[in-house]
Amino acid sequence: MLMNNKLISELKKNFSKSNILDTLEERYAYAQDASNSREIVNIPDVVVFVENIEQIQSVVKLANKYKMPVVCRGAGTNVVGACRCEHGGILLNFSKMNKILEINPESMTATVEAGVILGDLQKEVDKLGLYYPPDPSNLAVSTIGGSVAQNSGGAKSFKYGTTKDYVLDMKIVMADGSILKTGANTIKNSTGYNLNALFVGSEGTLGIVAEVTLKLIPKPEAKKVFMAYFDTVKEAVWAVNALIEQRIYPATIDFMDKNAIRTVEKFYPANLLTDKEAALVIEIDGFECSLGYQEKIISGVLDICKASAIQVSHNDEEYEKIWKARRSSMGACAQLKPNVTTDDVIVSREKLPDLVLGIREICAKYNLEVCMVGHVGDGSIHPQIPIDYNDEDEYLRYKKAKEEIYDLTARLGGILSGEHGIGSDKRDYIGKVINPVSLDYMRKIKKIFDPDNILNPYKVF
Repeated sequence: MLMNNKLISELKKNFSKSNILDTLEERYAYAQDASNSREIVNIPDVVVFVENIEQIQSVVKLANKYKMPVVCRGAGTNVVGACRCEHGGILLNFSKMNKILEINPESMTATVEAGVILGDLQKEVDKLGLYYPPDPSNLAVSTIGGSVAQNSGGAKSFKYGTTKDYVLDMKIVMADGSILKTGANTIKNSTGYNLNALFVGSEGTLGIVAEVTLKLIPKPEAKKVFMAYFDTVKEAVWAVNALIEQRIYPATIDFMDKNAIRTVEKFYPANLLTDKEAALVIEIDGFECSLGYQEKIISGVLDICKASAIQVSHNDEEYEKIWKARRSSMGACAQLKPNVTTDDVIVSREKLPDLVLGIREICAKYNLEVCMVGHVGDGSIHPQIPIDYNDEDEYLRYKKAKEEIYDLTARLGGILSGEHGIGSDKRDYIGKVINPVSLDYMRKIKKIFDPDNILNPYKVF
């Protein structure tokens, strides 16, 4: 406690009063993230709002002096406990590092601070006819720094890829306070090791992302979305592969199972067909003149694949209505019980029916309700399970189901996260899908970059 008091005293000398939170009530407000854990193990010793790279460096140097953990937080929207302060320490809040430093239409790049809201960046580049495709469902509040930390994806990752595919360069504050640059402001780079790939998805355990240069692409001229319904899950997945075989490459191929459809329609009515077993949300984009051809091919494939009904957007209002329904699944599911959990397992597309039906069987075995959505174009499924954490029996059943879902994923050759990350909530299970040699090298890399284990300690593994 004495050491903590000395640390906080030094921080107060270097930061304005408004950028330091150290009362119990203030710190408690930052004890959770969107993972909605059942118990709060610990809370930060202090919350520091940083406004520039130099301030990050000064905090890290003090953390080294007192051997205190440093945990970074953007909007706190991650769902794996990646920014919980399990061992106390300093929580770095990036909400004031929210400047778009440059948008360069000629090089099609944007340089931003880590606290920039992803949705805000998309709106700004859109004004210039440019496009930043990664679109996690919480893009209205999630930050670029958080997206880099978790390598977030979203619905459009099928065609356009995830965060890792757009990071060109970063300024990283290392555990000793030095600044590392990971790349260059060029589209291609084969000069030395690919440090971008190492830091993207490392969840703040190797260094602190302060600034990011991102690749942009030309904005598609037009877009349209389909809602295709099926009487079986297998027919829905068959349609995904059939579309790709026709050399039609939609921006999005998303999935909703019958429980997700019914729950969304109950709480956020959107004229969804609740008698169907599954639905695909298919978005196409490109030149206006190409959409008619794409729509004709897709409609033909969906008919062959026994789609029992198809809804198509004809204007922006109808487009937004379909997407609002898909993105409302988590909020709708949260209406069913006091708590809701979501997960992020991924397999190859041919194994998707086995994964979806297997998860359904596991949840039925443990008498748990589940709503499933996902980005089936790339094999990703999000089982959303509403539960009551105060019901001890239900919570224990959920924990057993969760492990069995991970076992099923491993048997199908899949992995535990395609876009959410591992954090603290999945670290006990990572050995199910990552071999011991790989894990050993990950630990060695962590030791090299952070020898005193002060950067988001004990996350991932």
